[in-house]
This record gives sequence, C-alpha cells and structure tokens, in this order.
Amino acid sequence: MSGAPAVLVSAAELLAAGERPVLLDVRWALGDPRGREEYLAGHLPDAVFVDLETELAAPPSPDAGRHPLPPLDELQAAARRWGVRAGVPVVVYDDSGGLAAARAWWLLRWGGHGDVRLLDGGLAAWTRAGGRLETGDVVPEPGDVVLPGGGLPVLGIDEAAALPGAGGALLDARAEERYRGEVEPVDPRAGHVPGAISAPTTENLAGDGTFRPAAELTERFGALGVRPGAQVGVYCGSGVTAAHEIAALAVAGVQAALWPGSWSQWSADPHRPAATGATR
Repeated sequence: MSGAPAVLVSAAELLAAGERPVLLDVRWALGDPRGREEYLAGHLPDAVFVDLETELAAPPSPDAGRHPLPPLDELQAAARRWGVRAGVPVVVYDDSGGLAAARAWWLLRWGGHGDVRLLDGGLAAWTRAGGRLETGDVVPEPGDVVLPGGGLPVLGIDEAAALPGAGGALLDARAEERYRGEVEPVDPRAGHVPGAISAPTTENLAGDGTFRPAAELTERFGALGVRPGAQVGVYCGSGVTAAHEIAALAVAGVQAALWPGSWSQWSADPHRPAATGATR
C-alpha cells in the first residue's frame, strides 16, 4: 500500500498489499439500525465492526448536535478495542461509497493516526475485484495506538458562521433539497447557513460508488471557488457526510476543516438565521 494515495486505497491495491492493515467495517445509514446485522452476514476477512452511533460520536444534544465528536480518550480506547496499533495502517469501508466510513477515517486522522485510508468503492468494489467475504464477529487483540489529537482542523459554530464573510468557503455537503430548505427530514428547521455553498457530497462519487478522479474533483471544487490554499470549512446534517466531502477535497489537494455540530447544531438555536432557496 506504499504507493496508494493519501486518502484512498483501491480494492486491487488492498488485495495485493503485503502489509496487513487493520480493517474497520463502518456500515451505517441514518435511521437504519441493521449495520451490525449486515456486517455479521458478510464482511472483509478479519474486519472489525465499528458502531458509528456509540463509538464514533458522543451522545447528541441541542447544544452540540446529533453526532458530537467523542472525547479523545474515548476514541483512543475504542481504537484499541478495534485492534488499531501504532505504526500499522488502517483501512475503513462501508457499503455506501464511504459516506459512513469517512467518519472513522476523519476521526482517526484527527486523533493523530497518520495512515488511514478509505477503501475506494467499499464492499462492492472489494467483491468486484474478487475479494472474499467471511461471516460472524471478529474480536481482535487489543491495540496500543496513542491518539494525541490535533491531526485535522475543526471549526466551532461561530467560526463556521464567520467563514463566508472572511473570504473563506463554507460548503454544505447535504442534498440540494435540504440546502434549499424544501425538505428537512431530521433537524429542527429547514434551510442552510447564510453564505454557505451547496456542494452535495454524493456528487463526489462515480456511478459505481468510487470517488471521481482527482482531476474531476479539482474541477468540481474549482467551479465552486474552492482551490488549494483556500480557507474551507464543511458541514452537513451532523458532521458525518461532511467528513466524506473533506476526503474528496483532500483527493483534490484541498485541506478543509470539519464543523462537527453542523446543521443539527445550528438549526437547534432559534437565534441563528436560516437561509432558504438556491442562493447563499
């Protein structure tokens, strides 16, 4: 895997890898509790299941949002339960184009683990490449990873609010209809943060669930006014799919900060204005 991109690893590269990474299965979707059940029915050999709701987030609250960042010591303890070891690469995957697994990728990178990759295309790409699956649970030997934190930038709610007016770009990674305020399936109010730019993270994926090539992503973000060196923040509903957008931006050579509270935090505060429609 030494020649793999900084963010992604292809199924073919993973199959051919001489160095054995820690594999984490992060199957999750909003309102769908079957992730662990699907993992048990078939997962990459030796992959450990990671529960997004309980291991990749602190308890929800109106002040912090639906998926606040877990305390660093709790994340480290969880990573050790998953068998993450110092100096050993980690590969995370799901069955939804990385939309859930990117949360684990981001958290481990934020925690300070330097070699974490997303399996490009996830479970489907693995099986297309001829990778086998196994069933049942995997309980690894405990790891020894140390997560000092500070590996990736984070925005608070006021920093996110100020970003557009300060010449930066605040990207909204949710579906366009949620950005426009036409629907809001889960959060208290519809709309978007004033000044934010609609940039649905699903548009970072090709039809087969893999990330679009770096050149296409660079062109996509450039058309939104986002280029390497720009000051960029990203939010979504609760800081999960925003991590996927940050991964796509990283493929395009752009570093971006995550706003963990995202719209779930903003919309819970009635004093925060909500913009609607297609304009910022």
